[in-house]
Amino acid sequence: MIRSLWSAASGMIAQQNNVDVIANNLANVNTTGYKTEANEFKSLLYQTIQTSTTTANGEAKPIAAQVGLGVRNVSVASQFSQGSLQDSDSNSACAIDGNGFFAVRGTDGNNYYTRNGDFVWAVNGAGGISLTTSEGLPVLNTSGTQITLGSTYISNRIQIGDNGVLMYPDADGNLDEVGQQIGLWQFQNPKGLEKIGSSLYQTSAASGDPLNENTNNNLKKSSIIAGYLEASNVQIATEMVNLIIAQRAYESNAKAITTSDDMMQLANQLKS
Repeated sequence: MIRSLWSAASGMIAQQNNVDVIANNLANVNTTGYKTEANEFKSLLYQTIQTSTTTANGEAKPIAAQVGLGVRNVSVASQFSQGSLQDSDSNSACAIDGNGFFAVRGTDGNNYYTRNGDFVWAVNGAGGISLTTSEGLPVLNTSGTQITLGSTYISNRIQIGDNGVLMYPDADGNLDEVGQQIGLWQFQNPKGLEKIGSSLYQTSAASGDPLNENTNNNLKKSSIIAGYLEASNVQIATEMVNLIIAQRAYESNAKAITTSDDMMQLANQLKS
């Protein structure tokens, strides 16, 4: 019965973490570029309560008697399925159709990756303008450098092509390329990326190094769709069902604890 107490307690802890993940998904249902997360479990070690033989002459029995010792959380994996595309009034908004990620330069000088293409033009220290995230992190081009334009460019006249190429109207109003293209990167294992908040990811040993779509011909190229944003891929109905299941599992484990406690109390009363 002590074994049942610890097994049920591990189940309650695991389901509480599951509810935390579901709640985070629901909280980010309107976060641009957010990818839903799924809690994954694994069973703990099994304890053998009966040897592999049952007879005196050592004959093997067909099925062993083992009891599991509970469950634990093994990972919280992001699901990188495509989110729906939503129209945006911003001429600097971008959505990715495919497996690519935008790259941005963090305040610490490291590169981070995101699916959130809600970009803006910001005045930089040199008097020109830079393409940045809404939090001011510079967006990188296909060469891995910051996208900057001179002081003669007016932000609301800059257009972004479907391939991420920046264009600007000439004196006759015809759009010309300005020599900058928004970069896209892919990963061998995107689920291995480490989440750091603000829809940003950083590389890890599990994700592998970033692969530049512009220079790697072995990748299936993604496309940049200007004037749109990729919405969260959270499905509210699915998350609500998962929430109910997690709640019922939590209640069942709590019931197992109270049942084990009642049985122990009954056993103690047998002496009196």
